[in-house]
Amino acid sequence: MYDYLVVGAGLFGSVFAYEARRAGKKVLVIDRRKHVGGNARTESVEGINVHKYGAHIFHTDKKEIWDYIGRFAEFNNYINSPIASYKGEIYNLPFNMNTFSKMWNVASPREAMEIIEAQRRDAGVTEPKNLEEQALFLAGRDIYEKLIKGYTEKQWGKSAKELPPFIIKRVPIRFTYDNNYFNDRFQGIPIGGYTQIFDKLLAGTEVRLGCDYIKEKEELSKLAEKIIYTGMIDEYFGYSLGSLEYRSLRFEQRILEESNFQGNAVVNYTEFSVPYTRIIEHKHFEFGKQDKTVVTYEYPAKWQKGDEPYYPVNSEKNDALYKKYSALAQADPKVSFGGRLGKYQYYDMDKTIAEALTLVKQV
Repeated sequence: MYDYLVVGAGLFGSVFAYEARRAGKKVLVIDRRKHVGGNARTESVEGINVHKYGAHIFHTDKKEIWDYIGRFAEFNNYINSPIASYKGEIYNLPFNMNTFSKMWNVASPREAMEIIEAQRRDAGVTEPKNLEEQALFLAGRDIYEKLIKGYTEKQWGKSAKELPPFIIKRVPIRFTYDNNYFNDRFQGIPIGGYTQIFDKLLAGTEVRLGCDYIKEKEELSKLAEKIIYTGMIDEYFGYSLGSLEYRSLRFEQRILEESNFQGNAVVNYTEFSVPYTRIIEHKHFEFGKQDKTVVTYEYPAKWQKGDEPYYPVNSEKNDALYKKYSALAQADPKVSFGGRLGKYQYYDMDKTIAEALTLVKQV
């Protein structure tokens, strides 16, 4: 009946479906959730576009990807400049001269570099083997203890000594007074939220929501010549080689009778004793002037089967297991895997689009 069955109406699946339909293919998109958009979905609450599954800031250094997503929405000039709260002290993220000035009462890059270098020598780390050592090597003990350790350990549910060093390499450190978290040339939030993008990507394509592929795998697989699967790769194979590890999240949304709760879209809480990792105030993504505000408290959570998986845990053990599942996937010519869960990789949105477009060319 269909050329392609796309499992998952998130960004990867929606981009693939759009391009396949443009190429004259007949496509069916299904999703076990009862809405399109995956984790990037936004919903209007009190006239504010709420990021339903956590903050999503679109950023890329590739003009072709920026132009591509720009077909489906107009983007504003939002710049991601999160701040961190540690025991009532407020620091700028990413780590920059504003952070160092507040931390050590210094005014010049030279002074900040000297303090970090001294703390690096004291730590005695030359070849970091875990996240703690990598953080000490990059930023010194003060930054690590106040702004990295607690946040990271509650986010991943593990000691920083058990986590791989590459996780912290994503965090920029710069010796300028620049609060822009990303180095990418293009950045913004779609005016009116992300959901409109998915509505346009999937316009004219048959979509079935509340449809669980795993529960109806045999029958659904018969409907199409090829399957594009964006769910968990280990779940697709019935966890036959064992379960990969994920982290989940829990969101607590509040409508407040005030116009401005925290003065910033994202505030990270870096103390381990504070149970949530961050508070998101959604109106600031679009420079809102509403009388009320909507905030979301984001709590990290242990993942168990049946929970929503948000982050793959890319340890050596998990990556080795993924390679075994990937070999199974490559042996099945009918199915192509994509997206964060299908590839067991942490993908930003621009990377997700690029990967989907690459798969389109391949098939």
